Amino acid sequence: MTVVSIRKVGDPVLRQIAAPVTDFDAELDRLVGDLTQTLAQSRGAGLAAPQIGVGLRVFAINPDLPGNDLKLDHLVNPVLEFPDEEEQYGPEGCLSIPGIYLDTKRRMNVSAKGFTKKGDPVQVVGDGILARCMQHETDHLDGILFIDRQDAEGRQRILDTLREAAWFEGLPAPAVKVSPH
Repeated sequence: MTVVSIRKVGDPVLRQIAAPVTDFDAELDRLVGDLTQTLAQSRGAGLAAPQIGVGLRVFAINPDLPGNDLKLDHLVNPVLEFPDEEEQYGPEGCLSIPGIYLDTKRRMNVSAKGFTKKGDPVQVVGDGILARCMQHETDHLDGILFIDRQDAEGRQRILDTLREAAWFEGLPAPAVKVSPH
């Protein structure tokens, strides 16, 4: 288990759709360890495998998030279901886009089904910040960044801010997708 550098917006791996995990082995165990260690050091809410350069459908979540009664720290091959239409609108940031926080619309309630690193089925039901985190991390697995969920004005503000960020110097311009959500 190692703390790994987090890929930043502009890195092509963040725009690729991650592949499902098929082998629940020592390599997956190492990946989950790297994700959880890197997340703990960064003090974020969640971290997806593509953010550390691995194109697999795995994410780590902070086990201390409100509502995380299972104290789950990762989910493999997550599938999200939304039990209702209720929405939340609140601040969101991303470890791959340091220093940018914008109000983002998400579903309030989520049921996430997937597997542990050992291949055991698990289901997490959450609302509020836990639901927001699971949606955000699953978006990463689909090549979607939270900036894609902003309106045109919000995206322009982000791009303007990115151009001025010291860490962004020399990176390719980020691709912004238009989300149907």
